[in-house]
Amino acid sequence: MFNFLKDKLKGVLSKFTKKVEEEAPEEKVSVEVEKPKKIEKPKAEKKPEIKKEEKKPEVKKEVPKVEVREEIKIEAPKIEVKVEPEKKGFFAKIKESFVGKEEPPEVKIEEKVEVVESRESADSRELEKAKLSSSEKKGFFQKITETITTKRISAEKFDELFWDLELALLENNVAVEVIEKIKVDLKSQLVDKPIPRGKVEEKIAESLHSSIEDLFSVPTINLLEKVKQKKPFVICFVGINGSGKTTSIAKVAHYLQAQGLSIVLAAADTFRAAAIDQLQIHADKLGVKLIRHDYGSDPAAVAFDAIKHAEAKKTDVVLIDTAGRLHSNINLMDEMKKIMRIAKPDLKLFVGESITGNDCVEQAKKFNEAVGIDGIILSKADVDEKGGAAISVSYVTQKPILFLGVGQEYKDLQAFDKEKLLASIGL
Repeated sequence: MFNFLKDKLKGVLSKFTKKVEEEAPEEKVSVEVEKPKKIEKPKAEKKPEIKKEEKKPEVKKEVPKVEVREEIKIEAPKIEVKVEPEKKGFFAKIKESFVGKEEPPEVKIEEKVEVVESRESADSRELEKAKLSSSEKKGFFQKITETITTKRISAEKFDELFWDLELALLENNVAVEVIEKIKVDLKSQLVDKPIPRGKVEEKIAESLHSSIEDLFSVPTINLLEKVKQKKPFVICFVGINGSGKTTSIAKVAHYLQAQGLSIVLAAADTFRAAAIDQLQIHADKLGVKLIRHDYGSDPAAVAFDAIKHAEAKKTDVVLIDTAGRLHSNINLMDEMKKIMRIAKPDLKLFVGESITGNDCVEQAKKFNEAVGIDGIILSKADVDEKGGAAISVSYVTQKPILFLGVGQEYKDLQAFDKEKLLASIGL
């Protein structure tokens, strides 16, 4: 689904990024960042090392070489922690382990080492403590200035670079209004804004994702919550011939049945040959009641009878099928307006064929102007490689997409999810 658009966008973004990297001027920007301050402090520890070097030889004279090395290993932790009372206990345990060996020279050596250590490190430890306490007051991080090389895109350069993306969107049947919106959004995010070198592609992709995501920022409709607000809840389906309207009605009926709701269908398409028989087949398979009249009868009368039947039988939902008609056919559009006046549907859903791209968007726009649609179902989305209608129709009509038809079976009705759509086009 939408693979052609995905590949096109990927190619264009790569080309866009390459041109920015090659042609956009570089500039250096000073940025304040935080770096650890403690890294510089070991310098203070190096100064007292002279004392250690002078007094260590004294220990070596009195003690065998092997033993002195062991004691030196003990010195390191003592210098760091000796001040705290806990560490005296730890040192005492080490002492006791040596005393247990009953070697008098070792005991004397340890005592001397302690004295030497305290004398050697007393001053240095006090200095360290003072420095640590002052560093805590100042904080462990200090701001420093670094220079980052960035790219900057001018308005003229952006218009030149956007042309490739514009062509890709047009080729994938994205509406002109949508392309213009994307251009304005990207321009505000990219033009004359410093972009760190190496992050150009990431920044462009983020801006495009944000712009396309914003196309679906219209109030959504939770169908299950809606139908529980009134009984019977009346839904009328509109659209042109061949858009998959009748099949979509059957899918919605199956979806509502799965939620434990009772359904009645109204065959208000009395104009198209075999339309009533086609809906009857679906009704029989689903096990629901179909209200029908003869071909050529008044479709508004069929809708009226279906609603009265639902009221009498306490049925939850009435689904009305209407004749497919071109939005340019004034007489048929007036007939549909009559159905709306009689049936007073609680929800009017436009069913459009996703693969028709801009035609689908234009149809939705005209039906919305004629009868005021509330939501959209896009059929045949599973075979739509371009995705132009899915991206555009909601923004142009300011109506939410409720479902995508993704197959021929009744279960092949997918609740619309903008995040899944964005993922399917690689954003």
